[in-house]
Amino acid sequence: MLPLDYTPPGLAEAIPGAVRRRQIFYIPGYDPEGRTRYRMLFVREVSRWAKRFGLPKPRIGPATLSPDGRVQGWSVAAEPAWGAARTDYDVLLWDDLVVRDFARSRFVSAGLLVLGTLQVIVTGLMVRFYRLNWKYGNVILYPFVLLLILGLGTAFIAGLVHAHLGDGFGHSLGWPLWATVPLGLLVGLGWIKAIEALLNRVFFWQLLNDWVFNWQHGQGWRPDYAARLDAFADHVLARLAALAAEGASIDEVMLVGHSSGAMTAVEVAARVLARDPTLGTGAANFALVTLGSGLPLVALQPRATRLRAEIAALCTSHRVVWVDYQAPQDWMNFPGFNPLQELDFALGDRPATNPLIRSARFRDIISPETYHRVRWRPFRMHFQFLMANDRHGAYDFFAMTLGPQRLRERVLTPRHPSAAAPDAPAPLDPETAA
Repeated sequence: MLPLDYTPPGLAEAIPGAVRRRQIFYIPGYDPEGRTRYRMLFVREVSRWAKRFGLPKPRIGPATLSPDGRVQGWSVAAEPAWGAARTDYDVLLWDDLVVRDFARSRFVSAGLLVLGTLQVIVTGLMVRFYRLNWKYGNVILYPFVLLLILGLGTAFIAGLVHAHLGDGFGHSLGWPLWATVPLGLLVGLGWIKAIEALLNRVFFWQLLNDWVFNWQHGQGWRPDYAARLDAFADHVLARLAALAAEGASIDEVMLVGHSSGAMTAVEVAARVLARDPTLGTGAANFALVTLGSGLPLVALQPRATRLRAEIAALCTSHRVVWVDYQAPQDWMNFPGFNPLQELDFALGDRPATNPLIRSARFRDIISPETYHRVRWRPFRMHFQFLMANDRHGAYDFFAMTLGPQRLRERVLTPRHPSAAAPDAPAPLDPETAA
């Protein structure tokens, strides 16, 4: 067992019985293409997963989009061959907010990046980020350093233009300063525009806007995001109420968040529990799953008092089972982060019930060939949380979300997805099954 594994002493008691029907609310991370990326990723990877482990291909229903464009849904039929549950999947979308960030003036985004980065450096937060995961510390500083390089390059080009058109060299044209400086800056900025495709390939604007969002949220400057959290909570409660009115028997309600969406899932879970005192008290357990979370980016900021209060409420609630999956191989999460230890909660005599912390153990579930191919591709490794395993392992996204085990029991006593089908063929070789 890795040192980061943690089981809280007050963990909620088990609810008996297998899962026959599960309702999932999935929240993607800070991604401008959320409404297209995750459906395609799910369909592709669940098909690979079934093929690799010799299971029947899941029957996935067509995708639907809510009238307001904020919820994309589909269903996965139960598969009796291995005891799979029927799963209804709602993706809670906030990519329109991300697209709006990307459409913001680049000068404004750059200015916000500089302010946010300098603040966490001066206040010492950057040191804490590096202590938790030096790789993520590098990811945070990466757009700031690249912005400085771009700024120096622009200044250098502007200086050359001024020298050749102004009074810099003997053969210069002798143009006045008021003409050469603006022209030089335009040429310098044009150089940045010319390498736009390269900047996108190295995720410069993605990581810049992502960090700015987290910093703004920590400062309480994202009312649009706060409103979306309330809208998500409204949808979850309305969906569960509709299922109850239909007489549907739901065994597990699961809220899943990946990357920045893990923080969103925490905030939505806290709101839902606060508004519905019956949730998690009946035969259906309420489960929260956070994958590759960047929670400390906001939770450690001094002004993020509401988020810390919500985390504290979850850490002492018996109505939710919260599992936080981490991965040391992932650059963009914080392996070993435990909110009970890092956020200095004053829980009093209330026992800690959450979160269960587990390593996804990417080294065990990815083949050596795949691992060596993706180990220096941070985004690809980050998305392994949502992709098919090459090998059986305690962490398996599709066994967790489609299988018959409740989340609490899967984490404490994991079993492979084909355990209910002893005559299923052996897993295919990951290289030939890809």
